[in-house]
Amino acid sequence: MRIGVLLLLSVLLLACGAPTYAPVSDRRVTSSPGYHRVQKGETVYSIAWMYGMDYKTLARWNKIPRPYSIYPKQILRLKPKLKKRVVSKPAVIKKAPVKRSKKQYRVRKQTSKKIKPAVAEGHKVKRWIWPVKGRVIRQFSRKDSGKKGIAIAGKAGKRVVATAAGKVVYSGSGLLRYGKLIIIKHNNTYLSAYAHNRRILVKEGGVVKQGQQIAEMGQSGTDQVMLHFEIRKNGKPVNPLYFLSKK
Repeated sequence: MRIGVLLLLSVLLLACGAPTYAPVSDRRVTSSPGYHRVQKGETVYSIAWMYGMDYKTLARWNKIPRPYSIYPKQILRLKPKLKKRVVSKPAVIKKAPVKRSKKQYRVRKQTSKKIKPAVAEGHKVKRWIWPVKGRVIRQFSRKDSGKKGIAIAGKAGKRVVATAAGKVVYSGSGLLRYGKLIIIKHNNTYLSAYAHNRRILVKEGGVVKQGQQIAEMGQSGTDQVMLHFEIRKNGKPVNPLYFLSKK
């Protein structure tokens, strides 16, 4: 009797098959800690935002030049490389520099033009305006990881505007718990984010003016209508209320 039961269980297990797992390429983070596998739709800015890093640092560690282009399944380092031990080398006699003609200098100067960024790196934000009018229902907290910004209550479909002029560096819903999210780069130091939108009205790479409507208020990624608003300085969250105008 017992042997018959065991045989029946073996047949059922073979029919069902072994459990399947998602391939490594479909996972957000690699099996090695300190690395990230790029998913479709992600940018250097969104990945840096996810890990609370400065996008410039992330780009430098991975030797990614402007305009910070990345591709799906690319592995990004989330920590700096260990410094190699420097071995002293014998002194090298320097040769006298070769003099270039003025014509050669002009050609070299013309071919080394830098790409002008869409948003000036040294641009200063003189005034920050509220992204939406409403009551603040959740305050910023440095200690609580879930309160990296403020939450503003409102009605679905209400206008959400850019707090300051800048470039849209992320527009999508790839970051968990943020819903439909927009990240705007204002200069080399500051970024702002607008989460839980019902509808996004700007595209990635677009330049926006201060006060321009960028989205409609909603509750994507949350259980109530609200706008989660963040400002980050060099990758670190700061209290938006210190920046927003009092009026």
